This record gives sequence, structure tokens and C-alpha cells, in this order.
Amino acid sequence: MATRRLADESVQPASFAFTPENLAWAEKRIALYPVGRQQSAVIPLLMRAQDQDGWVSRATIETVADMLDMAYIRVLEVATFYTQFQLQPVGRHAHVQVCGTTPCMLRGAEDLIEVCKRKIHPEPHQLNEDGTLSWEEVECAGACVNAPIVAIYHDNYEDLTPERLEEIIDAFHAGKGDTIKPGPQIDRQFSGAAGGESSLLETPTAERKKFVPPPVAEEPSPAVTPAPAPTTAAKPRDVVEENAPAIKGTPRAAKVSQAKAESERKAADDAAGADGEPNTAMREDAVGAEAKGGKVDGGKAVGKASTNAPAEGGASTAVKKSRPVVKAEKANPSEVTPNAEKGGQLRPLFERPEGTADDLKLISGIGPVIERKLNELGITRFDQIAGFKKADIARVDDALDFRGRIERDDWVRQAKALAKGGAEEYRKVFGKDPR
Repeated sequence: MATRRLADESVQPASFAFTPENLAWAEKRIALYPVGRQQSAVIPLLMRAQDQDGWVSRATIETVADMLDMAYIRVLEVATFYTQFQLQPVGRHAHVQVCGTTPCMLRGAEDLIEVCKRKIHPEPHQLNEDGTLSWEEVECAGACVNAPIVAIYHDNYEDLTPERLEEIIDAFHAGKGDTIKPGPQIDRQFSGAAGGESSLLETPTAERKKFVPPPVAEEPSPAVTPAPAPTTAAKPRDVVEENAPAIKGTPRAAKVSQAKAESERKAADDAAGADGEPNTAMREDAVGAEAKGGKVDGGKAVGKASTNAPAEGGASTAVKKSRPVVKAEKANPSEVTPNAEKGGQLRPLFERPEGTADDLKLISGIGPVIERKLNELGITRFDQIAGFKKADIARVDDALDFRGRIERDDWVRQAKALAKGGAEEYRKVFGKDPR
């Protein structure tokens, strides 16, 4: 995309101001956004200004920036990025935008461009002699079925021929653009078939015939059901119908078979004394297993020896071992990730300070939900976050599954500024208001 710059200073107006009606509209639009998010109204306000004056001047950008408490460069970035904004004066009566994308080109857009060159100016973005008209070529205007088309301000004029475009340009040049109906310029309704409707032309009758469902064919008797063709393919040995998973669409009988198989397996496990734990029988020289009648620790029996233990000096015999015993060390409460308790409450990681809690949502990256979770962890003040060490960040990050969000959003530096001097200090450090 070509570099877009503001118009030459020789054509820039000294100032810009919304009309009273547009100013009331702009103030209402700004109020739609939450406090601290009014800058989101920058595109609607620029478009309203362009509708008022026809283009976006330097004074327009500065006025909109002041209304939204934005740096001028930020509004300039928006205006120069989006090609919907005109950065130099356009025709007072019409700015004709000819779609030059493939469908329109295939249906005669080049002929429309030639008309604009002849009737308005040989070069795009230039005014005609009396300043009433201008033109440019644009990308897809979104009405490919009705190609070729031109857009004039907020209206499309579709299904054009060079002759029809000349008539439209003459009407706008004379200040009679309101006499031209937007949309298709041929016998077509919106994007329907050219020439009018061509299908579903029957007039519905007042009385409809009662719907009679077709007869349902009776299922064949089991006695006459043809037997399946013999096959030589062998079924896998480890697959039976009872083991097949019951998925969506599985016949009811298969689901019942699966449930029956599960019940039989459970009964067999209960009879064998299984407790649901995996079998941990290990080789003879392994450590950590529990022997019958005692425990094995480091390869030596502890407590009463098993009757299967080898006699001293004798040959080694098999020792039956059960699952290993794992001794859990006492955990440091400050290092344990706080699991959610009943009702989704988090266990505190920090001692909650006394006094009124700060509005943690002023920190960019913290919303109402995260603020509530931080409060549950005992974090309620800016100075707590400002004093976070690496270990504290890691604990909170792990507890809330943030994956580096605290450092990525620079919470600590934001909290230091807010704890030191509130919003004023935040503006000095970051050049903008806190959330």
C-alpha cells in the first residue's frame, strides 16, 4: 500500500469544529465506552468529521485527539492507516470511487475509469475545474454480483455502463445527485437475478392438500432375513463386542453389553481383592516394594519377614511384592499452589492487609474477575504487587495459571506508580491514564 500523508499545508484549514448536531452525536458516542476506554471512539469520530467536511485535515485530527485525550500521533496513525479516510480535499458534490478489483474489471471497470478521467480530471484525487467533483480507484466495494460499481460517499451505484456513469456524474456536478437512485441501475432488485425473478413464480393456493406420510415398509421377519455373506477375515483376538466403546449412534443392545461387561469386570476385581491401584509387583532386587508381612526399604526387609523370604545363606526364592509405599514429606504451606476450595474459593497465599482495598483494576491487565481472584489470594493493595519478588510472581502465576502474564503486562511497575502517586504518577510514568 502506498504511503499516505496529510495534504499540503497550503490547503489545510486553520481549525476544525463539529457542528452542534455532530458534537452532540460525538459526545453520546464517547459515553458508550467504559471509563478509561473512550479512545475506542476514534474511528467513529473521524468518520463523522469526514462526513461533515468531506475529508480529514490536520485540524480535524488534533480536535479529535483533544476530545479523546489522545496523543496527536495516535490519531494520525489511525487516519493514515485506513484508506476509508480522505486526507486531502475532495469534490464538494461528489467523490467518485471506482471499484477496480477483478470482478468489476472483468465487467468494464476500466471503461468507467476512462469516463472519470474525461469528465472529472485525468489524475485521481484531483478536483475538477469548479471543485465539485473528484475521483479515485479503490479496492473491492463488496457488491461483486452487481459489478461494475462506483461508490459515492455512503451509496453504491451498480450494474453500470459508461453511458450511465456519465449521466450520474452530470447529475452530481449540477447538484442534483439526490435524483439518482442508488443501487442497481438495471432491472434488478438488490443482488437478485437480472431482469427480475426467474424461479418460485407460482402463486401459493389458498387451500393446501393435507400431507399424508408415505407408508412405512415393514421390517422383514428374522426367519427370512438373509444371512451375511461368509468371510475369511479373522476378527482380532483382543477385540470383542463387549469391549467396543458405546459411541453416539451405537445400538442400545451394544450399550447394554458394554454395561454388562463393566459390571462383570468389577465383580471379578472385588473377588480378587483389587483396590483399583495398578499392579506394582517388581523384580526381586527392586526397592520400595511392600512385602507380605513387612516393608522393604532399600532392599532390606523391615518388620516381620515374609515366609517367602530366602533363608540366610540359601538360594534366593521369589518374593511376592505389592505396590510401593511413598512417604509424603510435610509440605511448606507457602509453597503449595492454592487449590480451589468448596465454591471455587482460592486459599490465600498472602496475609491480607488491613484497611480499604485498592482498585486493582487500574492496573492494565487486571479486570473484575482477576481482581476477585487476587483478593482471594490476599492481594488487595498496590504496594503488595509493587513489592513482588521473583518467587512471589512465580507463586501467583502458578496459582492462577497466568503463564507469565504478570511480567508480560508489567504489573509491578504499574503498581509502583499507583502506590506512589496514584493516577497522576501513573500518567507521568506511562504517558496515559490508568485503566
